Amino acid sequence: MELMIFAGAALVKIAMVMIVVLLTVAFLTLAERKVLSWMQDRMGPMEVGPYGILQPIADGLKLFFKEDIIPSGANWLLFSLAPILSVVPALIGFAVIPYGPNQEMEIFGVTIKPFVITDINIGILYILAFASIGAYGIILGGWASNNKYSLLGGLRAAAQVISYELNIGLAIIGVIILSGSLSMVKIAEGQAGGFWHWYLFGGLQIVGFVVYVISAVAETNRLPFDLAEAESELVAGWMTEYSGMRFAFFFMAEYANMILVSCIAAVLFLGGYQSPFPHYIIEYLGFPGMKWVEAVVWFTVKVYFFLFLFFWIRATLPRLRYDQLMRFGWKVLLPLALANVLITSIVVYFVRQP
Repeated sequence: MELMIFAGAALVKIAMVMIVVLLTVAFLTLAERKVLSWMQDRMGPMEVGPYGILQPIADGLKLFFKEDIIPSGANWLLFSLAPILSVVPALIGFAVIPYGPNQEMEIFGVTIKPFVITDINIGILYILAFASIGAYGIILGGWASNNKYSLLGGLRAAAQVISYELNIGLAIIGVIILSGSLSMVKIAEGQAGGFWHWYLFGGLQIVGFVVYVISAVAETNRLPFDLAEAESELVAGWMTEYSGMRFAFFFMAEYANMILVSCIAAVLFLGGYQSPFPHYIIEYLGFPGMKWVEAVVWFTVKVYFFLFLFFWIRATLPRLRYDQLMRFGWKVLLPLALANVLITSIVVYFVRQP
């Protein structure tokens, strides 16, 4: 009975997180178009619903009912598998993100943690492992399409992922050294007590933070690093031959990855759900039992800050040339990330000496 309650609670948490993520993906497609239009002095989508707020529903229905075309020379199995292989790893990563305090509650005698799906002691390693699998979806999609543009886009994506995933891994090692744990929950708990305890400020992980943010933009194939799907060069890169729901899956994977890397950045560098003040505001108002509400709000604000940063960068910076992309990753970000690991290790060693 206890096992059934525990499994039922886990399924409810998974369903809630997936619903929130997928609704956020739909909202982001509209938010990005609106933010870009405001930055470019336009109106953006205005036709579907009041101020265009129903545009994501119209886009979803359009893709759902569009004809699903498979090129005659394509590898049918891999062509169909690639979008799934791209979207599933993007969604799996949310399992170890702490969305609120690590508090416990009892349901029919079974203790559960409502704001964490699962707390494993290798949370970061788990995310990095599954995130790297998503690249195979892009590579397979490019190769299986039997299209030269798609193949070039897949090859570019492979080289880009290898280059910038290494930098992401090195950028977060400084945080791991400071926290002494790979668990996302313990990393968030270690930054309680005010913004000066966050690893970005208190841990002086400014270089690691900058390297992570730039590499995360490149990892998600967003401007100015969208060389794998550069419209002016490769039509749509590895997605050229895709249509209907298969195309929608690639689209969902891109935005889900944006949300995931934003959640990771919020937890690793900005304390996750932790308040920037020594205590939660709601405690001062006399409602200490509602602290979890404010914690979830702080986490959401931090994540949306990073998502807005994605839009801002897209509206501001031009696309890099491919050789500039690779040179920047290997000759600028990699040495910076290595230097950050070295300096953090030395400082922590001397500070923690008895």
